[in-house]
Amino acid sequence: MSSNQLLDFSWWGLALQLASAVAIAGFVAVALISLSLGGGVLRARLLVAEGVIGGLSVLTAATLLRTIGLRWHQILMFTLLLFLRILLKKLFVWEKQRLFQDPAYDGHFDFPFERRS
Repeated sequence: MSSNQLLDFSWWGLALQLASAVAIAGFVAVALISLSLGGGVLRARLLVAEGVIGGLSVLTAATLLRTIGLRWHQILMFTLLLFLRILLKKLFVWEKQRLFQDPAYDGHFDFPFERRS
């Protein structure tokens, strides 16, 4: 990697986008494994919600890095993407809170593969 690539913000933005996509996919994979081991749907949904919430935060930072050197259409595009990501993040936080208020939730969330006795 040359020194020019290290100073290029769009390259770092792309690397962050890739990392956040891998993190989201990892949480989904852990949720699927949890389901296959009998962890329950509630636990799997909480895992996916956590992954998406964290991933969207990193994706917002990545988008900001990729739009340095701005033009008006890029500013508008960033504003639209930021709005959509904030909306999705709020939706997943709401879903997570709703799941914790579910009467079927017993207050115990074992992470990631512990089985209750």
